[in-house]
Order: sequence, then structure tokens, then C-alpha cells
Amino acid sequence: MKINEIIAEQQKYFSSNATKDVSFRIKQLKKLKQLLKENEGLLYKAIYQDFAKSEFETYVSELSLLYGEINTFLKHIKKWSKRKRVPTGLVNFPAKSYIIPEPLGMTLIIGAWNYPYQLSLLPAVTSLAAGNTVILKPSELSAETSRVMAEIINNNFPAGYFHVVEGDAAVTTELLGYRFDKIFFTGSIPTGKIIYSAAAKHLTPVTLELGGKSPAFVLPGCDMKTTAKRIVWAKFLNAGQTCIAPDYILVERSLEPSLLEALAGETEKHYNFENGLPDNYTKIINAKRFDRLMELIDKEKIYYGGQTGKADRFIGPTILKDVSFDDEVMKEEIFGPILPVLAFDDLDMAVRQVKSMPKPLACYVYSGNRKTIGKILQALSFGGGAVNDSVMHFSNPRLPFGGVGHSGIGAYHGKTGFDTFSHYKSILDKPFWFEPNLKYAPYTPQKLRLIKWLME
Repeated sequence: MKINEIIAEQQKYFSSNATKDVSFRIKQLKKLKQLLKENEGLLYKAIYQDFAKSEFETYVSELSLLYGEINTFLKHIKKWSKRKRVPTGLVNFPAKSYIIPEPLGMTLIIGAWNYPYQLSLLPAVTSLAAGNTVILKPSELSAETSRVMAEIINNNFPAGYFHVVEGDAAVTTELLGYRFDKIFFTGSIPTGKIIYSAAAKHLTPVTLELGGKSPAFVLPGCDMKTTAKRIVWAKFLNAGQTCIAPDYILVERSLEPSLLEALAGETEKHYNFENGLPDNYTKIINAKRFDRLMELIDKEKIYYGGQTGKADRFIGPTILKDVSFDDEVMKEEIFGPILPVLAFDDLDMAVRQVKSMPKPLACYVYSGNRKTIGKILQALSFGGGAVNDSVMHFSNPRLPFGGVGHSGIGAYHGKTGFDTFSHYKSILDKPFWFEPNLKYAPYTPQKLRLIKWLME
């Protein structure tokens, strides 16, 4: 189908009010979950073809989160969709007030390639749960996963309700020429600006999930072995192609030697490349991004790793030391398996340096000192994060996920996602049997005194 035909079908479908029926939404979510389960084999094969992601990591970092989010909506959607009574106040007596959640309408989801199932389907699931129709545009960089999502969804759902549109940037540009009721985008900051600009022409609300340089502070009182283990897993998961991965480490100088040793030891333990690419390590998505990452590696500053293979789009976990904020690797989000370690002598100065940069999507603090932890969490603005862990805050549907400033606009997951894709309609409901003359002319000092008492 042509894009204009899909748009027309979606407008017609939403206008029918079919999606406003909560039982209909529940049925469709159950159907989608069943389809994903039935086609897991195809999903695993496609993502492996794109960048050699293993079945284990695909389930843990993608499908399990989708199933969990669907289950959350199935459990709570009836409650979240009900009208909610709120107090009215004496000035409107006698009356009742309530808020009605309603879907926004036709939504556009533009997914990302690094977690192609999760970052495309999770916001789509959220929009469907809120009662909207969805056009999903996956990233063309992960071509096989895009193809298999289109096959599963387009063969099983009406185009007017839920449809995948494949293609490159030209297709996205064409889609953005139409008026949607909501656009949800996950991707880079430069592309996010383009999406935001296009949406503004139609006054379309937008949620942008972007990125940034997310710091990890390693401070006195931390368990160094556990700290290194958690950072290594979070950083090199998906070969570092994770928007909330620790982008760099800020470590108190006295701890730097022990941290570097622990990081190298944990990396050596979990990533062995003697017999080729292991099943717990993915490729870089394409040659262009491989070349970009190679330019960020200063060979003079490699503490551990540095193995590469252009033919296989392979960059091994690489730890850099003696890095400064002036180095190329610190001037943009890395989005790859390169971990710069920066030592500092003064925590306040380190915090000021982070504050001088664009607000990151995540921040992590490893310490046993609750006062210091609280100081950093209060001083820095960032999307979300964790204390003594990294990345795992994403797995809790009760924690809103989103950025701030350059790292994003808006949030989703669980109830927050339902709110993101809903409009809350406010209603004041009055009977006819009583209508005081207080607000009507003639205006008198007595009426004003009474109104002040009622309003204040």
C-alpha cells in the first residue's frame, strides 16, 4: 500500500471508535504477544543476520521487555482507562468533576536499529494499549529485523490499525509530511531535531528518546570487583551500541589503578576472541559506524583490548586510560565498545565539568557513601540512572524512561507510557436543580467577599 492510502485507512479506523473499546485493546495485545512468541525463531534469525546478536541477548534485552510491558498493560489497562473522580470545590457546588483518559489518534513510531525489536515495538505496544492506531517505521539499517516485523504485523493486523512501513530516510521524510496526533522517535540528536521541526509544522506532540554522554562515577566505598563487573556488562552489551550505556568513567585518582585492573580482568573473563566472535558479542551495525569508532580510538591510550576486524565489523572491548575532556572520544557520544577512564582529584570540579556538557540520558554512581551519592544525584540533571549499577533501571516499568534537554523530550514505560499516548479530558458535571446568582450581575461588595472566601 502507498503511504497516503495507509494514512487514509488509519484515519478511518480511528474515527470508527473501535480502538476506544478497552476489551478490543486487550484482545489485540494478546494477539501481538502470541504472534511474537510463535515467530521467535524468525526474530532471532533476522537479528543475527543484521549484526550477529545472540538468541540469549535478544531475549534478555528485547523480547523479555516486550512481553513484560504487554503483561503490564494487560494487568492495568482497565484501571488506567477508567474515568477518575477529582474534588470539585465549593465554588461549583453542587457538581462533580472527573477526568477521562482518551487516545490521541493516529500515531507514528520511528524506531532505532540498535535494539530493533524493543525500541520499535515497545512504544508501539504502549500506543496501542492507550487506544491509538500505529504506523511503525523501523530503522532501515537493521534491514532483516525491519523485514520480519513488517511480515508479522502486516500479515496479521489491518493496515488501518497497525502497519509497518519500511524504507530509508526518504520514506521517513514522506511520512513526516502528514499530520499525526503523536510522533515517537528513538535515535540520534541530529535526527531528533529534524523530527521535531517537521512535527512543529502540524503542532504534533513529540516524544524524543535521544542519547548523550552518560557518565559513571566510581568513588570511595564501592565494591570494586562488583563495580567493574556491572560496568563491563553494561558498557559492552550489544558491543556498546546502547543509548544508556556508561559512555565514560570518572574515577577518583586513588582508585584508578585498582579500577583499571578490575575492568580488564572482568572483560578478559567474559569476552574471549581466540576462536572468533563469541555468541555474547555483536558486530558493529555497518562499515560507516565502524570507521567512525576507529577514529575515536587513540592507540597510545589503550589500556586493554583494541582488537579490530573491518571485514567482520568487529571492535573488541577497548579500555582507554589517561583520557581528558579534550580528546576526540569525549566530544560526542561513543555508541560503541570504547570505554574512556578519566581520573579526577576534586569531585566538585568533576561534577562541574559534567554540568557544563549537554544533559545526558543516564548517570551512574558507584559508592558506599550515601551523602556523596545524594550530592551527585541532586547536582546533575539527567534522564535516569542507577546507584551501584548501570542500565538496569530500564528494566523497571514503574520507572519512567526518557531524557532531558538534548537527551530527549518526554518519557514512557508502564503508566508513564500510557499517559504519553493519552489525552486526559477534564469534565465538570453539574445538575440543573440549583444555580446561585453569585457569579451574575449585579456585582456587589457582598458577592465579592463571598467569592473570595470560596476561591481562596
